Amino acid sequence: MLLAEDDRAIRHALERALTLEGYEVTAVADGVEALAQAHKTPPDVLLLDVMMPGIDGLQVCRVLRAEGDRTPILMLTALVETADRIAGLDAGADDYVVKPFDVEEVFARLRALLRRTSPVPAGPAGGDGGGRGEPQLSDRQVEAAGVRMDLQARRAWRGRRELELTRTEFELLELLVRNAGIVLDHSTIYDRIWGYDFGPGSKNLAVYVGYLRRKLDEPGAPQLIHTVRGVGYVLRED
Repeated sequence: MLLAEDDRAIRHALERALTLEGYEVTAVADGVEALAQAHKTPPDVLLLDVMMPGIDGLQVCRVLRAEGDRTPILMLTALVETADRIAGLDAGADDYVVKPFDVEEVFARLRALLRRTSPVPAGPAGGDGGGRGEPQLSDRQVEAAGVRMDLQARRAWRGRRELELTRTEFELLELLVRNAGIVLDHSTIYDRIWGYDFGPGSKNLAVYVGYLRRKLDEPGAPQLIHTVRGVGYVLRED
């Protein structure tokens, strides 16, 4: 694991807690060191502070994603506005924790990200998926409401348009597609995607659903993800 945090006290406390939890931690103080270390010894997961001098966590995330690096990234942020969280997702982060945080929440989110590092289990492959063009549906794919997903290649399309999704967005969309037409409650989604229910006060799920909608929705086309107030979400094409 690579930890980048400029606050010395937080960095040392996190490094110690993560080490005691069983992680092998490389801790650095800024984005420049984070990029250098990531290039030198690619980690299994990155824990990046957003606000760092010089190159901040968002810039580190953008550089790695531009290089094609899909290593799971958990952001640490003191910014609580939805727009700030969306900026992190835009940069390619998979999840975030808002300061001040409980270290147990950091552990839970890291476990969820690492569980999703391995390829999603699927049935026997039915060919190579047809290259980079329009996908050919096979046993390793799921489809509903005009959305198709290749689970092994971790690619998704709405119609002919390929969607650029983060790891968490892909997992959320897969859950909705597999259960198309079924209303999934908040607790079920939290448990399946994050492995932990962060409680009724958490806005984490709403942020991810909103961001996924932005990538799915098309002008003149029906909205696919619907909110069932007080219950949860459902994927259907009205």
